[in-house]
Order: sequence, then structure tokens, then C-alpha cells
Amino acid sequence: MSSVFGAPPFSCEYLVIAGGGAGGYNQSGNGVGGGGGAGGYRSSVVGEDSGGGASAEQALTLASGVYSLIVGAGGVVTASAPGVGTSGSDSTFGEIVSVGGGRGGYASGGEEDGADGGSGGGGSGGDAPAEGGSPTISQGFRGGNNTASGTDGGRGGGGASSAGTDGGGNDGGDGGGGVASSITGSAVGRAGGGAASGYSTATDGSASDGGGGASSVDGDANTGGGGFGGSLQAGSTAAGSGGSGVVIFTLPIQAVPIFSGGVTQTSSVVGLNRVYTVTATSTTDETVTIG
Repeated sequence: MSSVFGAPPFSCEYLVIAGGGAGGYNQSGNGVGGGGGAGGYRSSVVGEDSGGGASAEQALTLASGVYSLIVGAGGVVTASAPGVGTSGSDSTFGEIVSVGGGRGGYASGGEEDGADGGSGGGGSGGDAPAEGGSPTISQGFRGGNNTASGTDGGRGGGGASSAGTDGGGNDGGDGGGGVASSITGSAVGRAGGGAASGYSTATDGSASDGGGGASSVDGDANTGGGGFGGSLQAGSTAAGSGGSGVVIFTLPIQAVPIFSGGVTQTSSVVGLNRVYTVTATSTTDETVTIG
């Protein structure tokens, strides 16, 4: 670190979460869409976990310079056939990139697998088996697999700490769990996978840590949670969009970063550091300058 008080380079811990994937849904016929996968989860906070079962990454050393800063948007549910949602968008902090969560599989005229992503989207229910999407290594887990033909419940999206549940039957699958971090001074769970609706009156899956569930189908903002997998069948619940990501990082109190105009952020003092929470960036060209 710098031998001059208040001058870079600075040690920096970070938490970078991408946008969660949207849930898939069915517009006609049998089957329920899979839950969206959580946005990729990368953390360097000492004593905490990163995504995909990985331990914390090495903290950054930030020299004087300009660093890219992007908060990924959550995937959205499309209204047109066949009801496929979109995957989440990547989040970036300097050289650290977290991958957007995979969209859930959809079932309209044929069963579809969940998409790959930070965490994978869940497979759809329907007439044929469907696989969950694959995760990005050290960022999340796979989506749940629909393991049998003629089973109409969707499978849950993968989360940062566990996979979406596999299975067959009309009940919906649970979303994978997220990871809790105390970087802001109190423990908050983020990057949970989206659950999936049960077919018709069957039981819905459950979600946690920002993932979308039956009572709140969208992933929570700034958690990277996956959206709920749904259906337009009578008695089933519609699908949800993915939650936006977030970039959180620490700097010594004496550091004075300068953010570009399209950055929305707040800060608070935790111990000897100031913690910056970036909740939105208006373009993909936003930056923070360390001087």
C-alpha cells in the first residue's frame, strides 16, 4: 500500500453480482417454465464465500486510474410467444466481471432447457425432460433438471450457493440458495435462484436470498435474484423478471473516488473503511476514478 497517507494504491474488498435471469413461462398446452438463474456472484470479503462453492477471491489493489463500473440489469419476461425470458446482464468492476444469470426454460410447442449463465436457469416442465443451464465456475450453480417425461412442474433456477432442485411431477422446483455477505456491516443474502410454479393447483416451489417466488415473482432489485418460472394456465402463476445486480466495494476512509455522471451510489463508514454501494449505471461506459 501507499507510504503516503491518503494516496493510492488502496486495498479494496468487493462484492460484484450480475443481473438475475428471467423465469420462463408457457402460453398454451401443458408445462411450466423454469426459474431464472441468479446472477454470477464474486466476492473478495475475507472469511466469506464467493459463488459456486468457491472461497473468497484475493482483494484488489487499486492504483491511480479509471476503472469500469457496470451494474447488470435483470432479465425480462417477454409477452410474445413462446414466452421465453431473457438472461441477466453482466456486472463489472475494473477487471472483475460477473456473468448474468441464465433465463429459465420455457414450454410452448416443445420443452426447452434453461440457459447457461452465472447460475443456470431451471429446465421447463412438459412432455419431455429438460436440463437446467450450466453455471460459470466460481460464480454459481446449475439450474434444476426436469428428469421425467410428462411432468409439468418447472424446475428452479440455480443460486450462488446451491443448484435448483431436480425432479419430476407437477409440483414446482425450489430455487438454489444465495450467499450472505456482511460487507455493508450487516449480513444480507443475495443471488438466490428463482423458484418455479406448480402446474395448475400443484404446489409452487420456494425461493430465498432475492430469488422470485409465487408471492413476489420478480427477483429482488440489487440482489441478482432469478425470476419465478410460471405459466398462463388457469391456477398457475405468471413468470417474473430477474433482479438487477449490484457492485459493492470498500476503500480506506481517506480515499476520495470520483464517479461518472451515470452512476447511482451510496456510501457508509464500516470500521476503518468507507463502503460504496453502486445500485445502477445508466450506460455501459460508467467509471470510478481513483486518484
